[in-house]
Amino acid sequence: MRRKRLMHAGLAALLMLGGWSAAGTLPAAANDSAASPTEQPASDGLLSAMQRDFGLTESQAEARLKAEKTATDIDPKARKAAGAAYGGSWFDAKTNRLTVAVTANASTATREAVRATGATIRTVRHSARELDAAKTRIDRLNAPAGVSSWHVDPTAGAVVVEVVRSDRADNDVRRFLSQARQAGPVTVETVASAPGTFAAGTVGGDPYYTGNVRCSIGFSVYGGFVTAGHCGQPSAAVYGWDRSYVGNFQGSSFPDNDYAWVNVGSGWWTVPVVLGWGTVSDQLVRGSAVAPVGSSICRSGSTTHWHCGNVLALNETVNYSQGAVHQLTKTSVCAEPGDSGGSFISGDQAQGVTSGGWGNCSSGGETWFQPVNEILNRYGLTLHTA
Repeated sequence: MRRKRLMHAGLAALLMLGGWSAAGTLPAAANDSAASPTEQPASDGLLSAMQRDFGLTESQAEARLKAEKTATDIDPKARKAAGAAYGGSWFDAKTNRLTVAVTANASTATREAVRATGATIRTVRHSARELDAAKTRIDRLNAPAGVSSWHVDPTAGAVVVEVVRSDRADNDVRRFLSQARQAGPVTVETVASAPGTFAAGTVGGDPYYTGNVRCSIGFSVYGGFVTAGHCGQPSAAVYGWDRSYVGNFQGSSFPDNDYAWVNVGSGWWTVPVVLGWGTVSDQLVRGSAVAPVGSSICRSGSTTHWHCGNVLALNETVNYSQGAVHQLTKTSVCAEPGDSGGSFISGDQAQGVTSGGWGNCSSGGETWFQPVNEILNRYGLTLHTA
């Protein structure tokens, strides 16, 4: 019963406080930039979660969040400075700095311009444009069930194709890998099991229901909230934790994409908050600046609540049994059924909504999310920020 009371109080804070904004009320101007340098890097609860999941001290967690914010801020500047020589970028947790890959033919002036942003440089063979083109060619292939996912890895300078370990010798998998290698530089890695989505059957006392499916709220937008597409079809009715009517799916896409949004009405409200579930303090959302690969990231979901990990890859194609989903972000955060649609946040910056993964929060695993900015752009929505 304690879990139920905590959840009810949390959702009431997220969706029913009129002091923030009524559903459907648009702001004078949207603010999706990163928090100012004078703001605290994170709530005490988030710092505690990072200490728990990363084995850091409080001061180390604060230092990492500040360094990640700096890396997030300079990443687009460094990308622009690198120009055609850009080979990718990532946050290095060992040095607490952004690393930018540039091709061997980059001029001295280009290299100096990248360094001037505050980033360090690594020389690579292939540009990001070449690697993205190779991934696009692989996206056109028909992937068998034993192929888990594929993404561009700037640290490896290749497209990493992940294969379920038990299916590595499968003839269809071997054929796919042969075709993938013809598309460009490819590295093959194995994973323990195939990815799947994290929807669940109805369980009382959790965030929202549609039909016999339970999923989790992602982020509040003006007029509703965003979540995972596999949780419901367009026009499907949505009910809250108390079984009262919330709204309907206004748009939904799955597979190919995994995003959706639900309108909020009937006395429900939106607020710029990610639930801490009593494990950490509820976290305010102040923007949606994209965290680079290597950054820390945390997830809130209705089944396993709050867990943290690292961003492992951007723009990954994941081969679910229902079909491939593109442009997902891969993380080392665990999740379980019912967490689908829930929030991924880095510091106070919204990152995306939980799509699927493999493993669980007892033995570990990996999880993917659909980037929130893609959802906002697709449906013309505005993130509700503090």
